[in-house]
Amino acid sequence: MNYLEEYQKWCESPEFDEETKQELLSIKGNEEEIEDRFYKELEFGTAGLRGIIGAGTNRMNKYTVGKATQGLANYILEQGTQSKGVAISYDSRKMSKEFSMQTALILCANGIKAYLFESLRPVPELSFAVRNLGCTAGVMITASHNPPKYNGYKVYWDDGAQIVSPKDKDIINKVRAVKSYNEIKTIAQEEAIQKGLLNIVGTEMDDKYLSVLKNAVLNPQIMREQGKKLKVVYTPLHGTGNTIAEKLFKELGLENVYVVPEQKDPDGNFPTVDYPNPEDPKAFKLALELAKKVDADVVLATDPDADRLGIFAKDAKTGEYMSYTGNMSALLIAEYRISQMKEKGILPANGMFITTIVSSNLAKAIAQYYNLECIEVLTGFKNIGAVMKKAEENKDKTYVFGYEESYGCLIGDYARDKDGIAAVMALCEAACYYQAQGKTLWDAMNDIYEKYGYYKEEQVSIVREGAQGAQEIKDMMTKMRNTDIESIGNYKVLTFKDVEKDIVKNMQTGETTKTGLPQSNVLYYELENDAWCCIRPSGTEPKIKLYMGIKANTEEEAKIKIEELKNAMLKIVEN
Repeated sequence: MNYLEEYQKWCESPEFDEETKQELLSIKGNEEEIEDRFYKELEFGTAGLRGIIGAGTNRMNKYTVGKATQGLANYILEQGTQSKGVAISYDSRKMSKEFSMQTALILCANGIKAYLFESLRPVPELSFAVRNLGCTAGVMITASHNPPKYNGYKVYWDDGAQIVSPKDKDIINKVRAVKSYNEIKTIAQEEAIQKGLLNIVGTEMDDKYLSVLKNAVLNPQIMREQGKKLKVVYTPLHGTGNTIAEKLFKELGLENVYVVPEQKDPDGNFPTVDYPNPEDPKAFKLALELAKKVDADVVLATDPDADRLGIFAKDAKTGEYMSYTGNMSALLIAEYRISQMKEKGILPANGMFITTIVSSNLAKAIAQYYNLECIEVLTGFKNIGAVMKKAEENKDKTYVFGYEESYGCLIGDYARDKDGIAAVMALCEAACYYQAQGKTLWDAMNDIYEKYGYYKEEQVSIVREGAQGAQEIKDMMTKMRNTDIESIGNYKVLTFKDVEKDIVKNMQTGETTKTGLPQSNVLYYELENDAWCCIRPSGTEPKIKLYMGIKANTEEEAKIKIEELKNAMLKIVEN
């Protein structure tokens, strides 16, 4: 069936409600829009669903969500774990509340217990709740930091991490096996409650989660003392963060916290930002205005589902607010926490520091300094979670810290996804600790560079939308994969990794070995002088992502080197 036939079916079939049909009839004659909505099914990939909200097979709507949930239900029933139940949470996006209730009721209709949060909650609390309740799975309705027109559906398994291979592929196959929307089972909310299948989760889970976070503080006394002076500006960017953060600030003894009033309340339209992403400096506009007004020391922002954290810190010497990349903020937390654990004699001898192949090489330097095993995984926090699960089962290694460059880290093993709330807490603790020494967070960051070297990273995205764009992205990857690149800019290529083909090629000798990583469409170039480049298509957005990093002796040298490497990489990929 081609896209026009599929469109016609949705406009006429009794499977679809009148509201859906009216939305589709309003685009009649707009071939480009119809093609984009129907040229494929919204793929249930390894990260679940993510797409633009609207009617159509390539959109987030109650039919695509229903199909995904029925497929998940069929898998759970096959495993025989339906009595353990599924925890469900959602963020502030449009349709999140509706999709979460729909998910819960479809599961209930299949005889699977559902634990649905009473209102929106952050991703890390959902991950924690899956473990705390002993659930077989979890679902989070969120499109993370994507623009307002998007929503998504993330699936977690019983360890609290997003699903990984082979489970992801098994669930994907179950979802694909649901051929008709008529196969989706339903039940009334009242009946689901009466049967004990629908369970509402309230603030008692917040209290358990907050208790675990507070127990992770390494210097509570310093935090209480310095918390009287430290000034913090925080914004949840209209998302879930403030459902937990403000209460946590208060209980930790931070007395001067200013939540950006215009962005405090949840709002799926994200009216004050184009893009609710703490990776984007423009998202900090209102927060920085407030920071200057109150003379704040630290400015913090979490994304809508509160798994990512962005930060600006004041440079006392210039009075300027300095932005941190995801690598910088996470590694500042890592250096602070690991150094304090060592000082207190609680750093485990079998400790592991988990990072991703596109994150800063500074992680390796910190791990080496503190005698921790540095484990590199593919992009995506679920891969960090998979290493944690294996260590938990084997009881041979202890998790100390894990992070990915996309503004996410996890300070403890209570959850299995990145935790922006815990990161907010850890950065505030670090700020209090360094303040007691007469230093700012910016001073602390510069101390790290002086200690280990000036590592700098950059990420660039090349956007290609629609069916044609998807083909262009595929062609770019094919060209790069099939071309022997001996140098990038001023750097010789030492090794080339093709993770999809499981090949590591030594560019000097031509010798090949295996990557040891799960199959993924990723190309990685190890360059001389501790530099590197990586290229991969996004799994959730119509773009190809380029990552790169260098090491230099000074900040100025680092800026020049990373710019040169970025331009050289772009030239190779786009030509």
